[in-house]
Amino acid sequence: MDLGLSTKHALVTGSTAGIGLATACALAREGAAVTVNGRTQRRVDEAVAQVRKAAPRAAVNGIALDLSTADGCRAITEVLPDVDVLVNNLGIFEPKPFEDIPDEDWLRFFEVNVMSGVRLSRHYVAGMRARNWGRIVFVSSESGLQIPTEMIHYGMTKTAQLAVARGLAETLAGTGVTVNSVLPGPTASEGVGGFVADMARTRGVDVATVEREFFSSARPSSVLRRFATPDEVASMIVYACSAAASATTGTALRVDGGVVRAIA
Repeated sequence: MDLGLSTKHALVTGSTAGIGLATACALAREGAAVTVNGRTQRRVDEAVAQVRKAAPRAAVNGIALDLSTADGCRAITEVLPDVDVLVNNLGIFEPKPFEDIPDEDWLRFFEVNVMSGVRLSRHYVAGMRARNWGRIVFVSSESGLQIPTEMIHYGMTKTAQLAVARGLAETLAGTGVTVNSVLPGPTASEGVGGFVADMARTRGVDVATVEREFFSSARPSSVLRRFATPDEVASMIVYACSAAASATTGTALRVDGGVVRAIA
């Protein structure tokens, strides 16, 4: 299937590893020009090299900026004033008991996970509207529907992303610009992989045991019963970015391995 991305330019935020990097690689394989983003030049350069390896003929560049701040978002729009596809993937997570989460953490999580996407979407949507074509995807989480008790502040931001995406889609009703959320379930991203590996070392067991116990106790409703791969999540994101997804907008697309039991 031709996804109609060969003439498009995509920006994927937080794309030096995990879902973001997998998405950048998949978009590049579809022929899109891709801008990779991360906080450090070294990580960005490494990610650009990986995308070029995945798609040798693709046009790929990287911009090292911290998009968790208003200044960072402003700076990237000055360097890259227009895109056809925006994937708001930048995000952080951290398990922490509710009573131990200070105000600073609530605000930091909101700035990184929500406001980065708000600021970039606010800038890029004007060009998309003018061309009557564009794709904006917020990478949310099943945690936005089923708030995890071990990181309520994270779940709050993922729910907020759903609200922003739906509201923005409605403001673009009748245009060729679509806005959607993609909701991964537990995914073997760089951060999760490190967390699981650390837990396995601490307990003196293997990673497979920790993964099995996680799905037994923390995500017992999972049908997949394993961590999804970043590539599996990226496939849904790339579809939502494509010309083929022209009738898909204002919705939350789940790649959650069946963790969310609701059918709708």
